[in-house]
Amino acid sequence: MLRSLAIRDIVLIERLDLEFNRGLTVLTGETGAGKSIILDGLGLALGGRADRGLVRGGAAQGSVTAAFEVPEGHPALAILEGQGLPADGDLVLRRVVTADGRGRAYLNGEPVSASALRRVGDALVEVHGQMDQRGLQDPRTHGALLDALGGHGPRVAATAAAFARWRGLARAFEARRDEVAKARAEEDYLRHRLAELEDLAPEAGEEERLAGLRARLVHREKTAEALAEVARGVSGGGGALALVAAAQRRLERGVDVEGAGLGTLAAALDRALIELGEVEEALAEAERGLDDREASLEAVEDRLFALRDAARKHRVPVAELPALAEATRAAIAGIDAGSDRLCYAGREAEAARLAYLEEARRLSGLRAKAAVGMAASVRAELRPLKLERAALRVRLDPLSEDAAGAGGLERVAFEIQTNPGQPFGPLAKVASGGELSRLMLAMKVVLARIEAAPTLIFDEVDAGVGGATAAAVGERLARLASERQVLVVTHAPQIAARARDHLSVVKAVRDETTTVEVRRLPPAQRRDEIARMLAGAEVTDAARAAAASLMAAGET
Repeated sequence: MLRSLAIRDIVLIERLDLEFNRGLTVLTGETGAGKSIILDGLGLALGGRADRGLVRGGAAQGSVTAAFEVPEGHPALAILEGQGLPADGDLVLRRVVTADGRGRAYLNGEPVSASALRRVGDALVEVHGQMDQRGLQDPRTHGALLDALGGHGPRVAATAAAFARWRGLARAFEARRDEVAKARAEEDYLRHRLAELEDLAPEAGEEERLAGLRARLVHREKTAEALAEVARGVSGGGGALALVAAAQRRLERGVDVEGAGLGTLAAALDRALIELGEVEEALAEAERGLDDREASLEAVEDRLFALRDAARKHRVPVAELPALAEATRAAIAGIDAGSDRLCYAGREAEAARLAYLEEARRLSGLRAKAAVGMAASVRAELRPLKLERAALRVRLDPLSEDAAGAGGLERVAFEIQTNPGQPFGPLAKVASGGELSRLMLAMKVVLARIEAAPTLIFDEVDAGVGGATAAAVGERLARLASERQVLVVTHAPQIAARARDHLSVVKAVRDETTTVEVRRLPPAQRRDEIARMLAGAEVTDAARAAAASLMAAGET
């Protein structure tokens, strides 16, 4: 609730400090006394527009500070936490506006944006006046109010949970459907790629092994060429072996080796033949070894080329070809199994959709019943408020399944009809200012136990009524004040007599300067003020007696 209000240099107010209590507080005074200035000041603290016209003439700036006592768990505290501000104890809202129109906003002494201040203010105070109707006028709040009145909380939560599950499974189904469609579009290519890779049959580490083998084979070719050249020099036509053998035969045919003393020469030729024969055999063995030990260089190079060509084609390193083959195989298997998984996901999403619709339809039935009850309750409150021909309608506009959401299958809107035969319409557009204030009062009485705003302000809710109707307004304001802190600006003595606290607003002139003052009235002065409201400028004993009677009736 609002605990205190401090206004500095706002319009005609130089300095004003007010304390507020629970229950019903009325502000009274002559027309033009400045009651609206106090509400304007409070509105500024609650995040209203900062206008330089609010600054008192001659002052550099004006400021308003409003302190609130807030129960634990109130939505306003969550807003503070969202701003990273401490949310312990009272809430202090402060607004400063300079003479050049610049404004600053503070929450618990910390600077914040005006929008943040306004969000907190809207959670703390609801103002109902002829020019400032909020809260109930916003159709976005109507669904939550109807559900709160009907006690639909568990069903609302169940509907929201069912919607979240449905949409989550629907998104999963759509994602899987897209994956399967994409895979099917690539199926021919995947099968062709797999056939190529399976024909190629790449092995892990094969490129490195073949590169090493190729290096050895290149060296082997050079060795083979050298061996062939040596073999030609040893045993080929005109080679060393043939020449030594021919020399030996010539020596044996034409010379007495022993007689001529050539035995050493003949022995040397014999040894040369033997050694050359050994060389010939060694060469043959070496050549056979080269042929039998490893694959041909041509085969190795062909395999390397095939592997590298496939890697370039599929844009992966050669080492990843085996993994690509496995991934392709898995993708094809996924396509084959994807239809089954897609069907399962579709069935699961459809079951969740039906479960949501079932929950939402149950909620719709509860809302339809609560709408009738709410309209009847408000109508009962309207009759004593001189709005007996008015009616409230809670409209439930069905939503298409595509437009439905966590809140259910309908959009809730409150509409008013002020006279039979006239169309129903939005609250703010159909009723006049006085009618709208009384309508809001009636609805507030019905909704009193379920709303979050701890402070309600009614500005001239008594406009255009008097007598028994004003008494009925006062009785309902008092009833509402048993649940909420209620502040009322009024000209009706029947309402003022119901107040717990009575603040009198007067305009004073000192040193040719006009200021607004507020006085808290004790019982005797309350009686005189109510008598003034009854009798006018001249307060008579009869008016005082009537005022005392009204006050006594208000206390019962």
